[in-house]
Amino acid sequence: MRFKPLICFLVFLGLTNSIFARDVVNIYTSRHYTTDKEIYKRFSEQTGVIVREISAKDQILLERLKNEGDNSPADVLILSDAARLWRATQAGLFRKYKNKLIEQRIPKSLRSKDNWIGLTIRARIIVYDKRKFNKNDFSTYSDLGKPLFKNEFCSRSVTHPYMLSLLSSLILNLGEIEAKTLSKNLVLNQARKPQGGDTDQIRAVGAGECGVALTNSYYLIRLMRSVKPRDIETMKNIGFLFPNQKVSGTHINVTGAGILKNAPNLENAKLFLTFLTEADTQKMFSYGNNEWPAVEGLKTENQILDNLSDFKKDELNTEAIGSKQFTAQKIADQVGWQ
Repeated sequence: MRFKPLICFLVFLGLTNSIFARDVVNIYTSRHYTTDKEIYKRFSEQTGVIVREISAKDQILLERLKNEGDNSPADVLILSDAARLWRATQAGLFRKYKNKLIEQRIPKSLRSKDNWIGLTIRARIIVYDKRKFNKNDFSTYSDLGKPLFKNEFCSRSVTHPYMLSLLSSLILNLGEIEAKTLSKNLVLNQARKPQGGDTDQIRAVGAGECGVALTNSYYLIRLMRSVKPRDIETMKNIGFLFPNQKVSGTHINVTGAGILKNAPNLENAKLFLTFLTEADTQKMFSYGNNEWPAVEGLKTENQILDNLSDFKKDELNTEAIGSKQFTAQKIADQVGWQ
């Protein structure tokens, strides 16, 4: 009987060790979508590797990684904007990683220099009130600065990464002087102070509060697919277009992922990153969150998304866009764009 406590302890120790010995991959992500959790579940089912997820806003994750330093348990970082990914790169958070299969799947313009890869694409598009305007009134981002749109332009705060990335792309395509002039004109054309998110801009246009606005494509497609009466009513008055089709192409942004430099589960992280670029996984991203796959030419099961996929995309490298965010913020401050 005196051996019973020892036997119980050994059994407990064995169970404990088996728990901590299980294959895991630790994900820090700024995304908050149900689809992502389904993707993680499928990865675990196929590989036996358990996904442990920490979800928070990008700046919180970057600060956490900085504080954790070499002792961080995180293996993979997922962020939803080129500017955010650039900040992580500049902070030296990513491990350089080359994989021929990933390089074959993901276009060069959607990859960093072996630091991170794009997983999904969204476009920065123009929505407009069909009762006031039509597609002949504009074709470029620069057209939004025309006097025609005085007291009609709405946007979220320019300090948000989505807006900074767009302005950064305009700096690269137009030059600082012209980008600053456009920014000044956009401020003059504002219908109200910047407020809310992208969906709020679409609703404001639908309600007649704004004549034109900027939004990420997936917010619009979400409303287009909705069966809620409020969303259906909003969309009755909404027109949209992909800007710059005859020039540089529409600005696109990415969700990207990279392996962290101190990843304790390196092989699992590599396996996970490759899994995220597989066709079935890319289709899950697209169906669940209305984003185009980063893998070129892949048809999804999201009919509206597929129908809108044939447009000219700006081919600026997403890393280059991220590198101009501080210049973009400087211009915004100079012209009083909040």
